[in-house]
Amino acid sequence: MKKPLLTVNDIVQITGITSRTLHYYDRIDLFKPTHLTEKGYRLYDRSSLEKLQTILFLKELDFSLKDIADFLKLPKQEQQQTLKKQRQTLLSKKQRLETIMAALEEYVSGNDISHLQIFNTTSALPLKEQYANEARWVYGETEAYKSYNATLEQICPDEREKLFSSMEEIFRQIASCIHQDPSSDEVQRWIGEWKNMLMQFMPCDAELLACIAHTYKFDARFKNYFHQYSNEDLADFLYRGIMHNIK
Repeated sequence: MKKPLLTVNDIVQITGITSRTLHYYDRIDLFKPTHLTEKGYRLYDRSSLEKLQTILFLKELDFSLKDIADFLKLPKQEQQQTLKKQRQTLLSKKQRLETIMAALEEYVSGNDISHLQIFNTTSALPLKEQYANEARWVYGETEAYKSYNATLEQICPDEREKLFSSMEEIFRQIASCIHQDPSSDEVQRWIGEWKNMLMQFMPCDAELLACIAHTYKFDARFKNYFHQYSNEDLADFLYRGIMHNIK
């Protein structure tokens, strides 16, 4: 027959938690011993063990220790309502983690960070919106940007997405020519297609094209973006192709 009261060591052996944790729970009045011996040793009855197991369960459910203390004071019905709310919270966290894992897999497999959906459910703006805001901050006062923005506003979202897809196809074609000289006829033909595509959105003089070329070459985000089309340095290749086209 087992003894009616459990020592700290008994609790440690049964639950696997440390004596330090038990002492801390006692100090914050979360889990007090049932009895104290004359020498100050903590003793617990079997119902105390059940309470401790509830505390450990709630901790696994991502409750804070303060929330656990408040939870234990609630009537049974209110505890059930609290657990239902926590279930929804955990489901939201699960979905968030799944989104993060999917984005991580895409990034590890070579997709550019600008294509990831990582910020779509956070307070931070999606990356495409961040890039658009950055462009507005840098170029917003220029006539070229104003023309670009006015043109975009007149295009429906589906048509805009189609144009962006066409631009991506041009980058793929240029990437397929990366072992040619940037001044070759084929490369220059695709650079011309790229320029014509840009001119649907903005007037493209030599100065603006040179600015874009420099951005491609020296902005790490663009270098990473172009990496999805080629394992070579496509950003530098585009830079040289565009600069040759300007000259």
